[in-house]
Amino acid sequence: MRAWRAAGAIVAALAVVGGPMPLITASAGATCLTPAKATTATRDPNHLTADQVRERERLTQQALAAKGGPRTTATVTIPVIVHVISGDSTREGGNIPDEMVTAQIDVLNRAYATATEFAFELVEVDRVVNPAWYPIVYESAAERAMKTALRVGGMETLNLYLGDLSDSLLGWATYPQPALDPSDGVVVHSESLPGGTSLPYNEGDTAVHEVGHWLNLFHTFQNGCTEDGDLVNDTPAEASQASGCPEGRDTCTADPGLDPIHNYMDYSTDACMLEFTPGQASRMLAGWDAFRAP
Repeated sequence: MRAWRAAGAIVAALAVVGGPMPLITASAGATCLTPAKATTATRDPNHLTADQVRERERLTQQALAAKGGPRTTATVTIPVIVHVISGDSTREGGNIPDEMVTAQIDVLNRAYATATEFAFELVEVDRVVNPAWYPIVYESAAERAMKTALRVGGMETLNLYLGDLSDSLLGWATYPQPALDPSDGVVVHSESLPGGTSLPYNEGDTAVHEVGHWLNLFHTFQNGCTEDGDLVNDTPAEASQASGCPEGRDTCTADPGLDPIHNYMDYSTDACMLEFTPGQASRMLAGWDAFRAP
């Protein structure tokens, strides 16, 4: 999950399966907050406790061992079902145009092509007008009902839900898990897509970030300046989330490297986000093989 900055405050939250970014938001697992509206602490389900991280890693390694270890060696193309949730048929009511959706898929493909084996194929755009589901409220009965009614495919299918979000969130995601749950998927504020109004988070990187959680990545600042950190060896340790694009920031001075502010799994603005590392690519592929590969 990512978050917006409001009155100089960035909000983060906790979760095991996945979570939201405030306008930057979260859902069933991981969450991120949005700087524009976040003024009070919001639970970020994508930011975990140290115990939750250890349990997720135990489950991942257990699942990999049961399958004989990592298996994927070629490019993985992930089918994407996009659910556009709106309160009415207007753009103001959440009914964004197809061009924004296809631009978002292009952003996902460009971002993940830089260092990973993942590609994304848009299979369907499902448009749903339902005021009872709009805005999408994190961890609500309405969110659960929406996903139960709309989610399609197996663990390998990315269901991406777009709409206005509650609690100043930009998006949230579920982490991969041993059994498919109807909540599995990624929720993103529709105005964070390319061409949206959520400046400076309107270039599509909220979805890139949340899909990273869906593929088993933690925030770069997970566990702070500890030895384990985000369980990726080539992302420098980071004590807390970045805001804006603070070049030269170093919050873990005893560890090598400056803060990874350009990494998609930090909370920097979209224009600042540029990269995944080879270590993150390996972790995503392990998560895919453990839980999502059909």
